[in-house]
Amino acid sequence: MAADAVATAEIRGALAGLRRATGLPVAFGGAVGPGAAQIRISELSGTATPALRSLVVTSGTGLGGRAVALGRACAVPDYSSSRRISHEYDAPVAAEGLRSVLAVPLVVGHRVRGVLYGALRTAEPLGDRALGGAVAAAREVERALAVRDEARGMLAALRPAAPVAPAAAPAVPEPGAGREQVREAHAALRALAPRIADPELRAELLAACGLLTAPPPAGGPVLAPRELDVLTWVATGATNAAVADRLGVRPETVKGYLRAAMRKLSAHTRGEAVTAARRAGLLP
Repeated sequence: MAADAVATAEIRGALAGLRRATGLPVAFGGAVGPGAAQIRISELSGTATPALRSLVVTSGTGLGGRAVALGRACAVPDYSSSRRISHEYDAPVAAEGLRSVLAVPLVVGHRVRGVLYGALRTAEPLGDRALGGAVAAAREVERALAVRDEARGMLAALRPAAPVAPAAAPAVPEPGAGREQVREAHAALRALAPRIADPELRAELLAACGLLTAPPPAGGPVLAPRELDVLTWVATGATNAAVADRLGVRPETVKGYLRAAMRKLSAHTRGEAVTAARRAGLLP
């Protein structure tokens, strides 16, 4: 079964944080394969044996499979004796010595991408700290996966498609429509880049931004990354409040970056700053 490599990497990074947030000594997880029918447990933290590694869990079976089928967190105070789950995986769970277990599905865009587990070696009900911490850890992974999906989608949309011989004369686009789409794509990519934890993907996004602008002339003005982020959204017609919301900062912070950019561009208004930045090859 080919697991989701991106989800696997995010799950791997989340396990230590899950243990800290929940106070549970054991955490593990895995990504869902094609069709969301199976989960392969590949990432372990705090385990004493390899019993759970590479375990394949089918949707609807065991605790993790139940969580996937229901699309919500599930927990049992004593795995081996619980009547709420099926018991296909009792042997590896017992081999690891786990008793109280929780499982939280990772759901992105209405699709389950993986499962996070946390466990105790004693049979007892899991409290709010454990359940709340596990759900919070899952939400962090979901947000990271959603950002990566959005980034990949934007990059795919920017890559030219293979040429196809037209069956008829193409429609003439509205004047300026293509340029505005390029400017909106540029703004969206720049806003997304700081949210990408993967340095290679972030560099790829910023490189794509560079392809949408003209080569800057030698000795031209240089804007700080955040100044350029703000000016990029201003160029689309966004207000300071809208820019702040998009970039996750306060409107006062946006004003500060905009003033700094205007000063570097020798501009007195927002419009002059945008024009100067385009002339300098900083904006599309």
